Amino acid sequence: MVVYMPSPHVYQVHLSPAPPFSTNMTIVSNDPTWWPTISSYLVSSYSLVASFVVVTYDWALTLGQEVELVWRQRWSLMTVLYLSVRYLGILYAALYMLSSVTAISLTDTQCLVIYNVRNWTGVLVFTMLFVIMVTRLHAMYQRSRRILTFLIVIFLAVNIFSGVVTVMTTMYASGEELILSGTHQCSIGYVKNDVLLLGSITWILGIVWEFLSLCLALWIAVKHFRELRQHSTGGIMEDCFTVLMKTHVLYFASFGAVSCFSLIINLSPTFSADGFSPEAEIFSCFLQIFTVVQMFVLGPRLVLSVREFHAKLVADSDAATGMTSIAFQERVHISTGSGV
Repeated sequence: MVVYMPSPHVYQVHLSPAPPFSTNMTIVSNDPTWWPTISSYLVSSYSLVASFVVVTYDWALTLGQEVELVWRQRWSLMTVLYLSVRYLGILYAALYMLSSVTAISLTDTQCLVIYNVRNWTGVLVFTMLFVIMVTRLHAMYQRSRRILTFLIVIFLAVNIFSGVVTVMTTMYASGEELILSGTHQCSIGYVKNDVLLLGSITWILGIVWEFLSLCLALWIAVKHFRELRQHSTGGIMEDCFTVLMKTHVLYFASFGAVSCFSLIINLSPTFSADGFSPEAEIFSCFLQIFTVVQMFVLGPRLVLSVREFHAKLVADSDAATGMTSIAFQERVHISTGSGV
């Protein structure tokens, strides 16, 4: 079975039944009892290849927009965050796929290094997505210092805890190469089982944050929609909040799906008792694909959608004339009919 530990916003693969990790030697076996493990690993590798294809396809699909709206624009913090999330996502998916290809032989050390790089890449990307979300909320709340202070406190609490858990995961993780019936596999085990519990707590904190950010965005959006309609002024400002809410809700829905799949796989007694069941493998495949989509496809689009909306406003000179501007911290200025 391929088991997913809900460590800080990234999934680590290890095998069950787990081999002993004290020998630090490659395990070679042709025992038929390993065939369910081999089958599960192969199914997992297919979903990882599909995840890599999704990331690279989305990159190719939006490359023209990226060049026009990111590379050719004035560089800012949001530019760096967008490019980091986009290209770290390709690296993440590639490393994940590489470690799952059964024809490639990786030593114990190489397995562990790839695992640690993938793990820390996921944590780093989550932190950058957190910053992007805080920036959007800060702008939606008219650059309120109170809301910014509140968001920064949550940001520090969640990410410090996540960082500590990741350090512990790195310290207590052990890599092992398995050669089972001619197939090469990487197995990651943990010296202490407490890491699994801490990883679950980290995911719960992540769910709480995403739900809170969604509620904050919905509340301020509804408030602005009501004010604009009461004063018979909507237009660009209403369209702006509509764009923000569409991407926000879609991102939250994807994160919710990932979190639910992760918690079900790791906490369900049914999957724990029969990890090689078709249901467990299907859930695992969906989990891998949704994880990549949520972080590395929908994540960059949080920035790209706002810049695309701004570009359309700039192209429509009649709509932009005489309007005041709302400044997002990614240096995207959206012209509106009222100061926000």
